[in-house]
Amino acid sequence: MNNIATFIPWRKVWVGLFFIVLPFSNKAQESVLDAYIKEGLESNILIQKSHLSLENAIYALRSARHNYIPTLNFEGLYTTAEGGRSYEIPVGDYLNPLLNTVNDFLGPGTVVPLENERINFLPKNYYDAKVRLSVPILNMDIIHNNRIHEKQLTVNKHEIEIFSRELVKEIKTTYYQYLTATKAIEIYDYTIELAQESKRINERLVDVGTGVYAYVLRAETEIEQAKSKRRAAELQAQTIRMYFNALLNRELDAEIIIEESDEIIPIIDKSTISIAGREELMSLEQAIAIREDLVRMNKQIYLPRLNGFVDLGSQAEEMRFDKESLYYMVGLQLTIPIFNGTKNNIAVKRSVNEVEMAKLHKEDVTQKLKVAVNKSYNEVLIHQSNYEASLKQLEMAQTYHRLIDKGYASGVNTYIETVDARTQLSTAKIAVNLNYYQLLEALAKLERETAAYPIPVIQ
Repeated sequence: MNNIATFIPWRKVWVGLFFIVLPFSNKAQESVLDAYIKEGLESNILIQKSHLSLENAIYALRSARHNYIPTLNFEGLYTTAEGGRSYEIPVGDYLNPLLNTVNDFLGPGTVVPLENERINFLPKNYYDAKVRLSVPILNMDIIHNNRIHEKQLTVNKHEIEIFSRELVKEIKTTYYQYLTATKAIEIYDYTIELAQESKRINERLVDVGTGVYAYVLRAETEIEQAKSKRRAAELQAQTIRMYFNALLNRELDAEIIIEESDEIIPIIDKSTISIAGREELMSLEQAIAIREDLVRMNKQIYLPRLNGFVDLGSQAEEMRFDKESLYYMVGLQLTIPIFNGTKNNIAVKRSVNEVEMAKLHKEDVTQKLKVAVNKSYNEVLIHQSNYEASLKQLEMAQTYHRLIDKGYASGVNTYIETVDARTQLSTAKIAVNLNYYQLLEALAKLERETAAYPIPVIQ
């Protein structure tokens, strides 16, 4: 009869305190998992979407920094008008008496009298075309906006890291669930094999007249029950496989590599777990800093803004372009806010309140994260205890099955006892398998709560 160790590898559990080193699984599993995690981080659709959002944040920061750079623009203006205000220049009234005197001396018609000139304020057929170079000299809003965009870029990086950690946890826990289901299939196959062997033996005993046909029927029932459970485990494995492949953005029916070994699961010292590495807290710190920048920016609303400009262009009427129409202009534009009602005071008060709200939110999140990490740690202890207990139960079930099987062969024990022994053995094997991978899942969740997995740093 096959030894149980061929189906459930023995995992020795050390009782002691070790510093947490995650990921903790065996080297073979670790290498497979690391490959899957790397594939997921590179190909997951939501990760790709997050990287596009990060690129937009980078572009926004570059755009904010470009506000320091001088701008060069071409500006053109064309207008034409009739009527409106005008100014009369009495040229004729002033000069015609003198011109009449000239005509008296030199003869009539020598000099033509002048008409008074009327000049409209609105130009007719007028253009102004220029190239303007503008440069900000003093503008605190530009400085604050750059700082805000830099912090927002950091927040976007943390968001990718947060989602990456969630993805790592999902990949690990789903992988362990898949191993649980596939191992259950192997256990049910072994159970079916034992029941079929028992059926063959009882059929031979019935043929020679020393067996009981009811035992054959009982064996058939046991086989069908094991097949039903195997089918359920097979369907569960298919569902888990599709979800796992979806996480990696692969074909849903792609095969999953399974590798195992007998490595020791460490006992975790509670003093080594911490939430200090959680990106959520870092993002909240940046959110507070952004709101503090907004407070400073609102308080500095009354600081002057100074811009410089240089114009090179041409302006004239009747679309004339010559040396006289060309011009240049150099200037400074100073803006000093004096009064805007109470709008700015209200904005300052609102931004101060938002800083306090962000601080309270961070405090609330910190408390929840502490509760979550302690809950995860306790779940590890529970599953570790369950796993140790199931190992002992498996050892007893294996011994019991071996004794009953020998007793039945020698006629000491009944067939019902052999069925009960097989049932206990199968149940114990499934319990060990389930508790082992549940422990691995619990450790993966604790790894997530403590941000222990080494996520690649986003530059």
